[in-house]
Amino acid sequence: MTDFRRVGILTSGGDAPGMNACVRAVTRTLIADEIDVVGIRRGYAGLIDGDFVEMDGQSVSNIVQKGGTILKCARSARFRTPEGRSQAAARLADAEIDALITIGGDGTLAGANLLADEHGVDVVGCPATIDNDLFGTDETIGYDTALNTAIENIDRIRDTADAHDRVFLVEVMGADAGFIALNSAIGGGAELVLLPEFNTDIEHIKQRIHSLMAAQARSSIVVVAEGEEMGGAPAIAEALKSDSAFDHIDLRVCILGHTQRGGAPSARDRVLASRLGTGAVKALLDGITGVMVGVVCNEIRYTPLSGITGSQKTINYDLLKLAQMLS
Repeated sequence: MTDFRRVGILTSGGDAPGMNACVRAVTRTLIADEIDVVGIRRGYAGLIDGDFVEMDGQSVSNIVQKGGTILKCARSARFRTPEGRSQAAARLADAEIDALITIGGDGTLAGANLLADEHGVDVVGCPATIDNDLFGTDETIGYDTALNTAIENIDRIRDTADAHDRVFLVEVMGADAGFIALNSAIGGGAELVLLPEFNTDIEHIKQRIHSLMAAQARSSIVVVAEGEEMGGAPAIAEALKSDSAFDHIDLRVCILGHTQRGGAPSARDRVLASRLGTGAVKALLDGITGVMVGVVCNEIRYTPLSGITGSQKTINYDLLKLAQMLS
């Protein structure tokens, strides 16, 4: 067992529901092992600035149900430079922090990997991003909550679409990955789904919507990932409205945006975050560093950080076929 006396913890990048549950799990697991915990506010920006706070059990009381992160998030241009990372490593040494646990997405894990490679920092990452696009884990912290939020909103939009015989283009988050879009389309009963992973065939979209109207469908929902190649729902709507055949179709756009990132985490996200936080501490104590902790087939797995960054997790093509069949 590795002898760590003080461990730092930070959340970085975009916030994700369940980050607080992970912070809580890390803090209380470290305390149970009689290791001091140092919270680092504002991610890597706060690390460079030395924005540290001593944590105890009370620091993480009554936060498991809260969205966002008590440690705050930030993106740091300074940390992207070698000089910034040198300052960050020096701050850790000055504060006598022996190891670091980071909670965040691809950028956060890439930064952790650089700290390990360039300065020998013992670091373990926990995957937290609503996009669910990280290789090495079946799900990331925040994804389940965001997906449920998207489906709940699609259900509400469907009521209005049905009442007015409208076609709604509903844009969900997913700049580079279509996990939220694909699964919310299935769960929300959408008639079409457009993903960043595939080229957009605007003529097919036109034909599909017209066939639905000809069949006297009372409403149609098209789920669009924000990273769809034409530029998301507004661009798709503009292309459709430029066709005179759509003059008599009531077409609307609804962008769900940051509603998907806020709010209380789901039970699934709370449990996942707690498992990953505890798993990160166990990795440190077992001398396993430079890794991201994930859950694969319901088991804790460790994947080298160098294998995470730049690796794209692919969508489930069986689910894509299911979405097409059920639409």
